[in-house]
Amino acid sequence: MKDLNRTNYSAGSRPIKVLQFGEGNFLRAFVDWILQDLNAKGVINADVAVVQPTPRGRAAELAKQDGLYTVCLEGIENGKKVQSREIIDVLRDFIDPYTQYEKFLSYAASDDLETVISNTTEAGIALDKTDTDFSVCPKSFPGKLLAFLKARYDRFSGAADKGLAIVPCELIDHNGDELKRVLNELARINGMDDAFIGWLNSANHFTNTLVDRIVPGYPRDNAAAICEETGYNDNSIVKGEVFHLWVLQKEPFVQEKLPADKSGLNVIFADDITPYKQRKVKILNGSHTAMVPIAYLCGIDTVREAITDEDIGRFIRDMVNEEVKPTIDLPADEMTAFANAVTERFMNPYIRHELMSIALNSTTKFRTRLLPSYNDYRAKFGRTPKHILFALASMTVFFRGKRGSEDIELKDDEAYLKFWKELWQLSDFDKIAEKVLTARDLWQQELTDDDNVSVLAGFIRNICEKGERAALKGFLSE
Repeated sequence: MKDLNRTNYSAGSRPIKVLQFGEGNFLRAFVDWILQDLNAKGVINADVAVVQPTPRGRAAELAKQDGLYTVCLEGIENGKKVQSREIIDVLRDFIDPYTQYEKFLSYAASDDLETVISNTTEAGIALDKTDTDFSVCPKSFPGKLLAFLKARYDRFSGAADKGLAIVPCELIDHNGDELKRVLNELARINGMDDAFIGWLNSANHFTNTLVDRIVPGYPRDNAAAICEETGYNDNSIVKGEVFHLWVLQKEPFVQEKLPADKSGLNVIFADDITPYKQRKVKILNGSHTAMVPIAYLCGIDTVREAITDEDIGRFIRDMVNEEVKPTIDLPADEMTAFANAVTERFMNPYIRHELMSIALNSTTKFRTRLLPSYNDYRAKFGRTPKHILFALASMTVFFRGKRGSEDIELKDDEAYLKFWKELWQLSDFDKIAEKVLTARDLWQQELTDDDNVSVLAGFIRNICEKGERAALKGFLSE
C-alpha cells in the first residue's frame, strides 16, 4: 500500500488564496471539505495555507502527507445509511508561526490571497493586552492576525483593494463582529496609527458565521479498513457526520471572494444568522439537554438508543414540534427539514454519542438551551410548555445522583452542585419544586408561572415514586 502524498496521488495545484488559522479535525472535515467541493465544481480556484495557531499543533504532521488526507462521512440521510470516502487536496502549505514567523508574514505580500478563515476554539477570539511585541510571533490569534494585517498594509502602502475577507468559525456569538472589535482594541493598545486602523476597518470585510457538523476525528477503530478502501496509508484520516450547515451573514465582498453557497452544499448567506443559531441551539442542543436526564434515568446510555426508544423519541419530537419550533422565526418548511435532519443525526449508527458526555454542565445548558424556548413560548401563547417543565423535573431528579442503585457521576459548576445537593436534603416535593423554580442564581429568573410549583412537584413525585419510565408514559398519555 502506498503512502498518501503528492508523489503517489494525482492532486490539484491551485493558487493559494486562503490563509487558514487552525489545522484541527473540524476545519479539515468541514471548511476544507467545502473548499474541495467548490474547486471540483469550478466555483473557485483556490488552495489553502495552514497556520498552526498554538505552539503544539499538527502542521508538520500534515506536511508529511503534502496536506492530503481522507474525509470519511457517515450517517443517515433521507432515511438511508450513507458512507463516503474522499481525499482532500486543498491544503498546500503549512506554517508554524512560532518557528517560521518570517514565512508567516511573507504571505501578507501575496497578490493571490483573498480570504482568512479561522477556528481557534471559543477562547481563541479574546483580547490579550500583553500582545505588544510583534517582532516575534504574538501569543493570541488576534495578535497574529493583527501582525499579519499590519504587514499587508505596509507591503501594499494601504491600498484599499488589498483587504481580505475574514471568516471566523469559532463558536461564539457574533464571531466576526467580536474579532473585529478585538483587533481594533489591540491595535490601539499597540499605538498603531489611525490610517492603519481605518484600513483595517474599511478595506477588510468581516462576517459572522454559524457552523454545524459533528466531527469525531481520527477513526481509530477502523482506520486500517479505510486505508484498505482508499489504497493509501493515511495518518490524518478525519471522520465526520453527513449533516453539515454553514450560515454566513451576507457581506458582498465575502460573498464575492468565497461564494461557498454556489456548489449545492448546505451553505447559506443570510441577512441575519440569529434565527439559524436559535434553531440549532433550541432544536439540536435543546433536544440533547432535555433528552439526557429522561433517557439516562430510563436506563439508556446513548443518544441513538434514546431517540429510537418509542417513549423518549416521541417525547423529544413532540417537544420540538409543539413547544420549540413555534418560537423560531424561520419558514415552516425549513424548520421541518432541520428537525428531521436532527432526528437522523441522533440516529446515526456510526457515532456512539454518550449521554453522560452531554450531561456536563447540565444546569447552564438548561438555562441557555431550553429556557429561551420556555420564555418565547410563554410570550407567544401565555402558558407554560409542559414538555420543558417535565424535562426540568427529570433533570432535578437526575441531580439527586442516583440511577437505581448506581451513583451518577455529576459534573457541573461547584455552586450548582451544592445547590442540588442541598435541595435533596428536603423531603417535601412541593418545597423541592418551589426551590427549583425560584432559583434565580441558576436561571437568572423565577419560573413560578401558572401552577408550575404544583405541576413540577407532581412530575418529580411521579419520577421518584414510580420511576422515570412510568412517569414518562403517564405524561405522554395525558
